[in-house]
Amino acid sequence: VWTMGTFESKQTGILADAIASGVGVAGCHGGMCDAFRTNVLWQFIMGGNWVAHPGSDGVPYEVNIKQSSSPLVAGIKDFSLSSEQYYLHVDPAVEVLATTKFPTVDWYHSTNGVVQMPVVWTKKWGHGRVYYNSLGHHNDIFDIPEAWELMKRGLLWAADGKRIAREQHLDIEMFTSDRKMF
Repeated sequence: VWTMGTFESKQTGILADAIASGVGVAGCHGGMCDAFRTNVLWQFIMGGNWVAHPGSDGVPYEVNIKQSSSPLVAGIKDFSLSSEQYYLHVDPAVEVLATTKFPTVDWYHSTNGVVQMPVVWTKKWGHGRVYYNSLGHHNDIFDIPEAWELMKRGLLWAADGKRIAREQHLDIEMFTSDRKMF
C-alpha cells in the first residue's frame, strides 16, 4: 500500500515480470491506483489511476454490484457508505465487478451528466491477476460486510494465480518482445 511516491522504470519492469509469471497483486483505494502517478507501466498493470474525489471525504454514495459470472461477487448485494468517492481513469480491458454513480457532489464535471464509475475490478497481466477496490479511505469501510467480503475475495483470487501458473507450468517467455511497448 503506497500513495503517490515514485517507482523507477527498472523496478516496475521487474514487478511487471513477476506479476506476469502468476504472482498476484491486489489492493485498495489510493494505495494502489494513486500510487506512482508518473509511472505509466504501473498504471497499465493496475488497470486505472486516480483522478479526483469530488467532495473529498464523507460523501454518501452507493456501491452497485455488477452481477456477472465472476465468483468474486456471488451473493454480494449493493451497499451504501460515506467516504471518498473515487473518480478514476480506467482501462477498458478490466472486468468491472462494482460501480458507483457520479456525480454525487456538484462540480465542474457535473455538466457531463451521470456516469457509472468502476469501483472494483479485475484484470489479467500475463499469467498474473490484478484486483483493485477503490474503497478503503478509512479502516471502518471494511466493517461493512459486503466491502470486507469483496476485499477478502479479491486478495485470495489474486494470490491463486501463482498456484495455477505453477500447476500449468506457465512462464513469461510467450510475452517477451523486443518491441517498445510504452
